[in-house]
Amino acid sequence: MGETIELTASDGHKFQAYATGDEKSERALVVVQEIFGVNHHMRVLSDHLASFGYRVLAPAIFDRVERNVELGYDEVGVKRGIALRAQIDETDLMRDIEATAAYLSPRATGIIGYCWGGTIAWWGATRSRNFKAAISWYGAGIVKTKEAVANCPVQLHFGGADKSIPPGDIESIEQSQPDVQIFVYDGAEHGFGCDERPSFNPVANKLAEQRSLAFFDEHLV
Repeated sequence: MGETIELTASDGHKFQAYATGDEKSERALVVVQEIFGVNHHMRVLSDHLASFGYRVLAPAIFDRVERNVELGYDEVGVKRGIALRAQIDETDLMRDIEATAAYLSPRATGIIGYCWGGTIAWWGATRSRNFKAAISWYGAGIVKTKEAVANCPVQLHFGGADKSIPPGDIESIEQSQPDVQIFVYDGAEHGFGCDERPSFNPVANKLAEQRSLAFFDEHLV
């Protein structure tokens, strides 16, 4: 199991991060939360990814507006998560991501995010030069900056039945990013990788995880 540590961004903001995995590992991952905070699922997921030989940090990016946020996957949690997300400035958010990557340096570091974190992982690829690979799972906001240039290899995973990411958005991203690996899982809904959501899809989750781990194995060297 991991522990909570404190990091400091370039503007002096102090925030928490869940840290797990072998501190001596030469490979590392920044795991970016959904809109539900660094909750039970994100900690379990971070521990799971760490078991493949990574030092893992999951930054609490809600700390910019409220500390110790852990939300559930019900309507109340969704509404509160959306409200908190709206208060986070993208520039400040990226300061936290950069600080997390810097803490892990000089390891070969990748970034992976889910839901809101999936969009942030895309920003990690396009707005930072501190990552050797980036993976997004169901990042609904990617289409808004689909023309951005990635500074590292990128892999994207989408659910074919995700109502928040229509097929037209995925097609638009594919057209704008021909060099990006994009996978669509038929019948999978938003959050298909979270076993605490009704939308959990074990088949899609397993395949997406296999592809993600293989991608990091290839590029985090």
